[in-house]
Parts: sequence; C-alpha cells; structure tokens
Amino acid sequence: MERTTPHTTREARAARQLRSDGAPPSSDQLPRRRALQVAGVALATLGLAGAPSGTSFAAQRSTSGGEETQSLDELYAAARAEGGGLTIYGGGDFKEMLAPIEQAWAQRFPEVAMTMIVDYSKFHDVRVDNQLATDTLVPDVVHFQTLHDFPRWKQEGKLFKYKPAGFDKIHDTFKDPDGAWTAVAAYAFSYLYDTAAVGGAPPRSVQDLADPKWKGKIASSYPNDDDATLYLYKLYVEKYGWQWLSRLMDQGIQFQRGTNNPGDAVRTQQKTLAIGTASVSALASPSTEVTWVLPTDDPFMAWGQRAAILAKARHTAAAKLYLNWLLSTEMQAANNDFGWPVRTDVPPAPGMKPIWEYDNAHLEGFAAFMADRAEVERWRQTLTLYVGEVHGAPSPTWLGLHPGAHH
Repeated sequence: MERTTPHTTREARAARQLRSDGAPPSSDQLPRRRALQVAGVALATLGLAGAPSGTSFAAQRSTSGGEETQSLDELYAAARAEGGGLTIYGGGDFKEMLAPIEQAWAQRFPEVAMTMIVDYSKFHDVRVDNQLATDTLVPDVVHFQTLHDFPRWKQEGKLFKYKPAGFDKIHDTFKDPDGAWTAVAAYAFSYLYDTAAVGGAPPRSVQDLADPKWKGKIASSYPNDDDATLYLYKLYVEKYGWQWLSRLMDQGIQFQRGTNNPGDAVRTQQKTLAIGTASVSALASPSTEVTWVLPTDDPFMAWGQRAAILAKARHTAAAKLYLNWLLSTEMQAANNDFGWPVRTDVPPAPGMKPIWEYDNAHLEGFAAFMADRAEVERWRQTLTLYVGEVHGAPSPTWLGLHPGAHH
C-alpha cells in the first residue's frame, strides 16, 4: 500500500516504478502500487490513527541545546488548554495534497482542530507578509518551498525560535541553528515516464528528451511559474545548452500550472513523459506502470520544505505540537514514501541514500538560487522567451488575502 503524505503529487497515488537513469534494474529501481484513497491512506498507512499516545516520542526527549523535552501527550494537553485550534499555510498544488496530514492529525489529536490552507508557496509567502503588515495574520505555522523567505523573516523578527524534540538529529542543511525554522521533509524533482509506453526503450538521459521520437508525448509544469521547476530547467540547460532547450521546445510540450499536472498526464496516458514533477514512494509490488527517474549522471533538484512558527501566532502551543509531530521518528519514516527524511537517525527508503549524499541533487544550489531573486528573475524571463507566457488559473484556485480567516 502506498502512503499518501504531505506534498505528494497525484501520480504518487498511481502505480509506479522508480529506477535509475536508464540503467539496468538495480536496488535503486523500486516498484510501488496504487494507493488507497487519501483519507484511508492517511489514517491506515501513516500508522498514527491507532498509535499509542506516546509512541517512540519519549525516546526523543532531550535537555541539551534547548530542545523540547515534553512528550506529544504533554504538548497535546497544552494545545487543548490554549483553546484547541491550529491554522497552517502549506505550499502545494491543490488542497487534497495535504489532506492526509489533516486527517491523520484529526485522528491523533481530535481536540485540536486543524485548518490546512494549500496554495503555491509564492502566493502564500507574500500573503503572510501582507497580513503581518495589516495586522491580520491568519496562520500559526507555515511550510513553504520559498526557502529565501525564512532567513529574511528571521532577521525581521517574524519567526518564533523553537527547537522541537530531536532537533539535534536534523541534518544541518535542514535547520536554522537558532531554531527559527526547520525543514519537515525533503522533496525532489526530476522526470518520469510511462513504463509500458516507452516500449522498452526509455530515455537514457535528459538529453534524450529532445529526441524527435518523443514529439507530442511530453508534459511539463511551466518552468517560469514554479521556482523549483525553473531551477531544474536551469540545471538541464547548464549541462546540455540552449540549443538543446530549443530542440526540446520543438517537441510540442504540454505546459500546465501545478507540478502535479505533468505526472497526471502520464498517469492517465495522455502523455508518455513528464518533466518537473516530484518523487514517489518506493514500496515492493509487481506494478511497473510509471518510472520516476533518480539520475546517476544527470542533475536533478531537491530541497527541504522549510517550516516555522510565526512570532505572532495565536496558537503557539498547538504549533509546537504540530512541528514535534511532523519531526517525530514516525512521521519522518513515513516521509520515505513521498520524499526523504530530514533526520539523520531515520533511514531513507531501501536502496536509496540520504538525500544530502546525492551531489547531483543540488540541495545547496537550490537554496542559493532562491536567495538570489535577481538571478531567479533573469532565468524566469529567459525561459519565458522559449516557453511562452504562463496560461491558466493556479491549480489551488485563487484564494485571496485571508484564506482560513473565518476559522
């Protein structure tokens, strides 16, 4: 059974097979099978709905470095006493993407109502800025792809410095040393294909995506709409050149907003290949319908989804509970099915290395890219010359200035 967890794409709920960059089958090529519906997966496969109230969390207690020392039960009691509410702004492509977390939370902590608002990170971050400027803040916690916002917010005093239990086990790449923010999961973008449709001759590398035999068979998220996809295309261009990109654009690519859409197009057999879409789980099953490529020679891109409690949060106790829960060993182990754990004491999926051991994942490169907004803009506008203007409504729909405020 495939687990549906935060920031997973819709194709992650279909049959999959993970394999290396055109190499023969190996331990890196791990099959997976179709998931149950979102709610059932969230409750059953995360193993949280019926988990004992203190499961394995007490072992994470620490008195060093100012880390949280209370158990989940103790934090839950504090959240209930606070008033029993929690609002989160989460980066994503559609509301259902983070629904499993809402439903698992509701089973584990039923007396603290969660409101999860999903939108593109690039809209959520400026929405938070505007709310703070107008004293109308809605969320207690944010977790976004816009990595550059968190150091700025820290400098401006907008973040609540806090070190959840197990903070010392989080890889240094994925945390602020003062606890202003910490990544809660690591995700990766690459390309994937319909295993049967490629007829036993899949692309051997990113370079092969420009082969005319794939003309009319490729879907992609707009690289000039999503910064992670933009960085992925940047890595491709830096390796294979602008002429390669010109040939790729001759392929008649179906561009859409939302990084879930390319995988959806392959999963529904509208297209054969997808560029700029997320990794998927690796669970043993006989299904081999879709292959997400974890390259060995080509670049791909990965990042830690950064999370923080806002300094003006109304529900700080519930926010602390939420971060401790997401960073617990149980939840980090569940990350194996949609990405990578950020804790050094939680192993990745079988046959895979910790994400920070993949030099071609460019973890530090993406963080540096996001911090240089002038560089991002240059690449965005240059890619627009090749791809064209972005068209279509955002996949989460337009949410306005204060989504979730009525809660």
